Amino acid sequence: MKKFPRLIIAATQSGAGKTTIVAGILSALKNRGLKVQPYKVGPDYIDTGFHKIASGKSAHNLDSWLVGEERLADIFFETFADADIAIVEGVMGLYDGGRNGISSTAQVAKILNAPVILVIDAKSMGASAAALAFGFRDFDKDLNFAGVILNRIGSESHKQMIQNALDKLNIKCFGAIERNAEFFLPERHLGLVPTAENNFNAVIEKISASVEKNLNLDELLKIANVQAKKITRLQDKKFAEKFLKIAVAQDEAFNFYYAESLRELEKLGAEIIYFSPLHDNFLPEVDGLILGGGFPEMFASQLEKNISMRQSIKNFSKPIYAECGGYMYLMKSITDFAGKNFEMCGVIDNSAIMTKKLQTVGYVSATLTKNCIIGAVGDKIHAHEFHFSVEEKNLQQNIFDCEKLRTGKKYFAGWANENICASYLHLHFAGCPTVAENFINACKKSRTQL
Repeated sequence: MKKFPRLIIAATQSGAGKTTIVAGILSALKNRGLKVQPYKVGPDYIDTGFHKIASGKSAHNLDSWLVGEERLADIFFETFADADIAIVEGVMGLYDGGRNGISSTAQVAKILNAPVILVIDAKSMGASAAALAFGFRDFDKDLNFAGVILNRIGSESHKQMIQNALDKLNIKCFGAIERNAEFFLPERHLGLVPTAENNFNAVIEKISASVEKNLNLDELLKIANVQAKKITRLQDKKFAEKFLKIAVAQDEAFNFYYAESLRELEKLGAEIIYFSPLHDNFLPEVDGLILGGGFPEMFASQLEKNISMRQSIKNFSKPIYAECGGYMYLMKSITDFAGKNFEMCGVIDNSAIMTKKLQTVGYVSATLTKNCIIGAVGDKIHAHEFHFSVEEKNLQQNIFDCEKLRTGKKYFAGWANENICASYLHLHFAGCPTVAENFINACKKSRTQL
């Protein structure tokens, strides 16, 4: 039997400082000698990068839409491994998610039977912060609401004002973090700037010191352990013997991957070979290629100048799976936010144009409209979509019949031929294992045909 001490750090809304607080807690607990395993609720790729810097461990996404409730719990307990405690960062506000609260922080907290700590941005707020906490606590009585952390406090008297109001409502406060410009984590059009592009260690160290000083970590650990669920240690799936190689783009421009998604490929016998479209001259010798999401628009000039890599990808005749940024990279060109055009791989006869307006964000139900390297006509897949770019033209070769979960809007998306499947959709192979199996089989078949 094993215990799984765990806490979920939620917030009242996006921008309240969840990632900052979580990074500080992860780092502070690690500095105490604890093995801390980080997680992120929802589909976000970027926050997990800060988790890894702060904890020294790869973070895992917990998304009930992309992988389902049962698989979500499996991922949590399988990846907890030898950790002393799990810290789970929520998504948006505590009760925000897809339609009917799917993949909200509250839903995941119930799935994991985990206590919730609510981060409140107390800037320009006094006793009203307590009223806010009261509403969040009582909105869902089935939720294990353990207390709050106050963020961006202006002074000790400011903190005490809110603390007095919280005491009257019997809401526990685990501490308060002061307002400090040095804690700033830069943002841009898709959220925080990824850690692959900058060194944020110094910032996280400062946040960690503040957390150690101002939060009651001993009480947080106590809450996590009291609620720890004892279960028999789960047996993870056995890994197949490695029999083929898959190249995965990994650098400043392409770094949107779920750790457990790639592990699905490894379990099926794939050896992951990382390469850089920015810095390497040619593709490695592999049986398949994956181009994940990221920010190719921010590195378009460098990608354009790497002609040998672009030509290497254009000449690659084995299976290619591409998502969002990787999809854009396979096109003829990318037009950046300033309107400047840059040549890309030219595999797909289309162009991506960046816009100043968010084009779409949210969960998607996608049905394959034709047979391809990841599945057959009629296969249904849960996905997520989030981008600021548009395609210059509709090529009428769409591979997905999509429906937005929140609005019900229907549309066609993506592109495919005999050895390529590419779209703006982000998938999680742990939630659609047949997709991973089909891709591996396509790579195997392609190799035997040479």
